[in-house]
Amino acid sequence: MAEGSGEVVAVSATGAANGLNNGAGGTSATTNNPLSRKLHKILETRLDNDKEMLEALKALSTFFVENSLRTRRNLRGDIERKSLAINEEFVSIFKEVKEELESISEDVQAMSNCCQDMTSRLQDFLNKTSKAQATNQKLEIRAQVADAFLSKFQLTSDEMSLLRGTREGPITEEFFKALGRVKQIHNDVKVFLRTNQQTAGLEIMEQMALLQETAYERLYRWAQSECRTLTQESCDVSPVLTQAMEALQDRPVLYKYTLDEFGTARRSTVVRGFIDALTRGGPGGTPRPIEMHSHDPLRYVGDMLAWLHQATASEKEHLEALLKHVTTQGIEENIQEVVGHITEGVCRPLKVRIEQVIVAEPGAVLLYKISNLLKFYHHTISGIVGNSATTLLTTIEEMHLLSKKIFFNSLSLHASKLMDKVELPPPDLGPSSALNQTLMLLREVLASHDSSVVPLDARQADFVQVLSCVLDPLLQMCTVSASNLGTADMATFMVNSLYMMKTTLALFEFTDRRLEMLQFQIEAHLDTLINEQASYVLTRVGLSCIYNAVQQHKPEQVTHICTLYFVQFDRYLSAPDNLLIPQLNFLLSATVKEQIVKQSTELVCRAYGEVYAAVMNPVNEYKDPENILHRSPQQVQTLLS
Repeated sequence: MAEGSGEVVAVSATGAANGLNNGAGGTSATTNNPLSRKLHKILETRLDNDKEMLEALKALSTFFVENSLRTRRNLRGDIERKSLAINEEFVSIFKEVKEELESISEDVQAMSNCCQDMTSRLQDFLNKTSKAQATNQKLEIRAQVADAFLSKFQLTSDEMSLLRGTREGPITEEFFKALGRVKQIHNDVKVFLRTNQQTAGLEIMEQMALLQETAYERLYRWAQSECRTLTQESCDVSPVLTQAMEALQDRPVLYKYTLDEFGTARRSTVVRGFIDALTRGGPGGTPRPIEMHSHDPLRYVGDMLAWLHQATASEKEHLEALLKHVTTQGIEENIQEVVGHITEGVCRPLKVRIEQVIVAEPGAVLLYKISNLLKFYHHTISGIVGNSATTLLTTIEEMHLLSKKIFFNSLSLHASKLMDKVELPPPDLGPSSALNQTLMLLREVLASHDSSVVPLDARQADFVQVLSCVLDPLLQMCTVSASNLGTADMATFMVNSLYMMKTTLALFEFTDRRLEMLQFQIEAHLDTLINEQASYVLTRVGLSCIYNAVQQHKPEQVTHICTLYFVQFDRYLSAPDNLLIPQLNFLLSATVKEQIVKQSTELVCRAYGEVYAAVMNPVNEYKDPENILHRSPQQVQTLLS
């Protein structure tokens, strides 16, 4: 093949060379010969760079097996035949392909028709699907609305079970949440009544109302049962019971019944506790039973009232803990009313025991202390529970009035005994033993009154009544006792007696009015003693005789009397204390005695001054008046002061 190829190339090159040679000798027209141009082009071609040409020559060598003249001449025909054979083979193969493609085309056409049919059918299906999706979306929205509606206006099965639970079942926090939901639904559904959904709104409201009644009935039964268990002295109110009372306030009747049940349970507890405190004492015997102190009336009554005061305050605290979340009006009145019911049970045992103490008449002072004690606890307990605990407060008030009545009866009896047997004044004209005893009694009564914690206005009213009950009979007794005495003795006795009364009352409050009255009476009797002392001095020193003579305008008699009494008058001026009436030495108060001496001396000086003025007056025609009276009134006053 290589040789053949070389030969072919060689032939071509030779021909080409000849042609070139011929051309070289020819004209320029031969240069433009197409064959010549082709040859030139072939000769100029570089086969080593023309891969397509190399591939073509390599393919040509497969059927150009012999490099001969014949084969070279027939090369074109061989190539054409080869090409024809190849084309025929290609046609044959392509025919099969065409037939296959036609079959495929038919299949594709069938598939196209099928697809068009399916597309047509799918379009209907898509339309239906779109409608179904739209419907489904609407249904989903409706389902969401329905779910939201149910969650808003209906309870879950668990919540229904909580509200409709068994009567013996416990009440928990979830119960109140469910009850709160029922109330909220009942309020929220009212908006339907203003729309065209009134039927649904009414049905839901009716359903919620029935559920509420069922829940409240169950809650009431549970709260009632819980209250019945609160019978221990230390009442522990659970938070759930407090919530129950808060919920029950929406049902006033059930709320009231529950409070009554609580009050009944606590009432029996308080009564039992009071009886135990009276008879058994505290745990382990501490404190001791109150009955152990029945021999001491004041402590006995005080311990009972103190126990009741503490119990009343504790029961109020229990009720405040029970109702701390209740917001309805009148809560304070409810507490006071229930506390009154609780404490009502102890009234009878308390009344019986206090009556026994009072009727036994332990004495006026003890009765008065018991009366003040009862008044104090009445005021204190009423400050805790108001005036609603009427039974207990009425019992205490009755005992107060009873003790007060017997106390004043005791004072009246004492006063009547004073008047039944009036004592004569003692020789020293001091207070009688009956007066001292009565004043001691009054002092003890007033001291207990001052130390009491009764309100001020009540204490003042009692004070006035006590003073009237004691002092008036005392004054009457003293007056009757001194009625048979002389003027000076009577005045001295009355001053001493009144002075004792005054010093007794001066230690206490609310006695100003009585002290003024006693002072007026003392001053009246002091005037008597002052006049008696002045008269005594004037008589002993002769000034009374001189004064009478001066008043009668008898100068000679005045001169004679002055001569007789001048020595006594000088002795008086030098030692005035030697001329005192004996009664002044019996006076209990040195101040009163000094007052009497001072004022009586002033009267003596005044009388001397009048006598001196009359003697020295020229109109009266006294001879040598300076020799009649040697001292001026100023000198006399100086000597006596």
